[in-house]
Parts: sequence; C-alpha cells; structure tokens
Amino acid sequence: MEELVKAARAVRDKAYAPYSGFKVGAAVLSGSGKIYSGCNVENASYGLTICAERTAVFKAVAEGETEFSALAVVADTLRPTAPCGACRQVMAEFGISKIIMCNTKGEQRVATLDQLLPAVFDKHDLTGDGKC
Repeated sequence: MEELVKAARAVRDKAYAPYSGFKVGAAVLSGSGKIYSGCNVENASYGLTICAERTAVFKAVAEGETEFSALAVVADTLRPTAPCGACRQVMAEFGISKIIMCNTKGEQRVATLDQLLPAVFDKHDLTGDGKC
C-alpha cells in the first residue's frame, strides 16, 4: 500500500485548484495490480469540479479496469482526509473496500467502505436480488 500512497501524494502536485487552493491526490489499485492516479480539477462553475478519487477511478475504467482493491487519498489537512459522499458512491459501484486516508504530514487512517458508507445503495438495489 506504500506505493499507492506514494502515487497519490505525487499526483496531488498536479491538481488544478485555482479557486479553493485545496489540492487532492488519489490513487487506486486495480485488480490487475496496476496503479492509476488522479487529482482534483476545479472549474469556475463549481458543480463541474471533479474530485481526485473519481478522476483516478474513471481513468482506470477508461483503460478497461473495473475491479479494484484499494484507494488512497492525500490532502493537506489537519487529519487524514476522507472522500466525499459522491466519491464513496463511486467506490461502492466498483467494490473498492479499502480506503487509505492520508494528510501531507504522513498521518494515515485506513477504513473499509462499509465504515465510510453504511447502508450503501448499489447495483443490488436495482436488480432486486435481496441484498441488505
């Protein structure tokens, strides 16, 4: 997981955050073992901003990956930063169960998606297969 955090930390520098100054980096580990990284990209129309976590996942999906085991996120915060709700929902879609939250001081916290997003809405809700 050290390489995953390292990739998230490195891509954070590439974030486009001219409005908030809040730079975030993320990296996701695919089922094939490849790491995909992404940063947040802001827009003057704030609703069009995309988070680093979704950038990393969508980048991997664009390369044909749909299975993932872990995601790391890094930001310059007082405590390790947690993904927003939209990113948590995307992680649920792709079964990313391990999330490594970090700050730039080197502090880390690891959580499962179940801890961060209890009572998730996912594809099982759409298919009616009875998953609770």
